[in-house]
Amino acid sequence: MKTEIKQITPETLVEAKNLILDGNVVAIPTETVYGLGGNAFDDDAVKRIFEVKGRPNDNPLIAHVHKDYDLSTIIDYDPPYAEKLRKAFLPGPLTLVYPSTGKVSPYVSCGLNTLAVRVPSHEGAQAFLKELNIPIVAPSANLSKHVSPTSAMHVFEDFDGKIPLILDGGVCEGGIESTVCDVTGEIPVILRPGLVTREMIATVVGECGEYTPNFKAGEKVKSPGLLYKHYSPRCQTLLFPATDVEKAVAICLRECENKRVAVLCEENVLSAFESFGITALNLGKTPTEMANRLYELLREAEKVCELLIAVEPTQKDGVMTGVLNRLRKACVSVDIQH
Repeated sequence: MKTEIKQITPETLVEAKNLILDGNVVAIPTETVYGLGGNAFDDDAVKRIFEVKGRPNDNPLIAHVHKDYDLSTIIDYDPPYAEKLRKAFLPGPLTLVYPSTGKVSPYVSCGLNTLAVRVPSHEGAQAFLKELNIPIVAPSANLSKHVSPTSAMHVFEDFDGKIPLILDGGVCEGGIESTVCDVTGEIPVILRPGLVTREMIATVVGECGEYTPNFKAGEKVKSPGLLYKHYSPRCQTLLFPATDVEKAVAICLRECENKRVAVLCEENVLSAFESFGITALNLGKTPTEMANRLYELLREAEKVCELLIAVEPTQKDGVMTGVLNRLRKACVSVDIQH
């Protein structure tokens, strides 16, 4: 199969629509990361997404719809506070988990009676979704456990020869996946942190809980991004807390004698490494910058080093909750003798 990258035009939107309706998978841009899109009503198309990604079949998908889509066709109950959240944050990087009508393929939610729904703000994504006018399930367009894609070329690197079309909508502005919020209970509960924070949600609806994973054998989850190692570059990684910069420098100096080493850290920590001539990947100064750059730099790391030493940013709240969530899932300590 030949994989083509094409700019979003009226003609390529029709081409993408026809591919989707024929049961194919098409990569699409959103404001957070690129997604691997398929028809949510088509069992075979949904199964194809799991197959192409190598995604575990107990990791649910998110249905994407345009801003004027009639949600009553796919959700069974819409609590009043969910409407407030939609008015405040959608279109945007917020996914809401509702009780499902069961109209979409059962493979979307891995057999659960809930459905995660998102309304992306990316102009190209909205045009694509309006062209189809059906829910499109679209997990991040990367091979399972690899770093999520924030450009069309990232998608191509993972899926060349595996999907027919990548719609190029430029570099994603958000940089990390949407916040996922469960709205099936009395108050909203964040399942996966992201750019819409718990504090932002609480300001709109009065209170917001936060899910603490404590999985039991056989338990199914309502949101992607909870059960498995994710977002990982194809190099060794070692993650240090913000208080252990000196230790991180010492490990860098020791390891760079035998292998290519790079460090990933926020801007105000760079000088501790640069003075030793260590390759440094600048995560940025602000939470917005760090969210935007994280995946790009993790993909850059696998091209420039064999071992990535990452240092957690000092700020932990707000948007940084989502950034740290991704960084901690991406960087798993390797067995290096200290």
